[in-house]
Amino acid sequence: MILIQNGILIDPQRGTMEQKDILLAEGKILRLADRISAKEAETVLPKGDTLQTIDAEGLKIGPGLVDVHVHFRDPGFTHKEDILTGAKAAAKGGVTTVVLMANTKPAVDEEQTLRYVIEKGLATDIHVHTCAAITKGLKGQEMTDMAALKEAGAVGFTDDGIPILSEDLVRAAMEEAAALDVPISLHEENPAYIENNGINRGEASAHLGIGGSDRMAEISLVERDLQIALETGAAFDVQHISAAESVELVRRAKAKALEMGQDNIHAEATPHHFTLTEEAAIRYGTLAKMNPPLRTEADRQAVIKGLMDGTIDMIATDHAPHAAQEKAKPLTEAPSGIIGLETAFALAVTNLVKEGYLDFPTLFARMSLAPAQLYHLPYGTVREGAPADLILFDDTQTVTFDHFVSKSQNSPFLGQTFYGRIEKTICNGKIVYEAE
Repeated sequence: MILIQNGILIDPQRGTMEQKDILLAEGKILRLADRISAKEAETVLPKGDTLQTIDAEGLKIGPGLVDVHVHFRDPGFTHKEDILTGAKAAAKGGVTTVVLMANTKPAVDEEQTLRYVIEKGLATDIHVHTCAAITKGLKGQEMTDMAALKEAGAVGFTDDGIPILSEDLVRAAMEEAAALDVPISLHEENPAYIENNGINRGEASAHLGIGGSDRMAEISLVERDLQIALETGAAFDVQHISAAESVELVRRAKAKALEMGQDNIHAEATPHHFTLTEEAAIRYGTLAKMNPPLRTEADRQAVIKGLMDGTIDMIATDHAPHAAQEKAKPLTEAPSGIIGLETAFALAVTNLVKEGYLDFPTLFARMSLAPAQLYHLPYGTVREGAPADLILFDDTQTVTFDHFVSKSQNSPFLGQTFYGRIEKTICNGKIVYEAE
């Protein structure tokens, strides 16, 4: 049993911040009150348990972060990351729940691989869930048995990393997702508009002397798939949105959905897309190469505006580990993607809260509550009876990222300092990370 006293509790459901004491027992939030004494807590102490008291004076407390776009590279690419190391990186970043992507080797397109991921996830200190693939082998040609995969434990479906070009297949997948009441998430980059992926076609591609990725690669598929989602009613998540036009398309589609009595349009933004622009690709090279690429300052501001007004309802990292030798390849040969689990919260505090764009209740709505709700997961709240998943942090203190717990170190934020020091991460009522 853990008693947390004197902290400021952030409730994203009610939009409040107030001092509360919190009593945790048997993996749940047992009680919230203005004041809970140790003596009072001991009266409900489970037999054989001991009471641990945490003085959270000067700290803020929020629900554990829920990251619904994560690559742990397991099975198949465990030299980059595995489920155990990825979970440790998540805990350090305040992430108590992850939803993994299906582009492993083999892909999570059948029950055996799905069970492997789920069972290995149970050996970690956090909640590990996974999507399954929409198409067999991520080839974009034949749908998986989505009903069987959901029954086996998949919480959603995606071919993330690879766009689905067949409109008929996307429609069929969305119809099935709607029938199964599971979210479908799509990687929106049409290769017809891409000469060299990972770098924005514009200032960055011109400087680097490559073709780059035109913004229409994203816009064209976002427009197509939003229309299909409106017609099918599927819960659709536009992954890692990057272009201002895409944000506006989502804004209009959300309004249309509400007119139709639906609430099925969703979008996620990564911390790197609300923090950096294409200038970072010029400065950091492959460490700032990602799909979709970093774009212009106007795009960055559009993403932030989308987060402010709820057009973009989720922040997700797209944690994408790659080994040092892979990122050391020439720009056009190196893989796209950066790690993000350990830096996401600090980037959000520094670039969104400290800059006055979001308050903390809204930030936790984007990083905890909305992601959990989309995937029908019981996390992201701080109510009595809710899972005891919390982070304790000090937004007045900084953290410097000299090294990452992740197996891979591919981040442009290595060596940089940001506000938002996480002091403790609690998952299932147990402390799974403590700052040194």
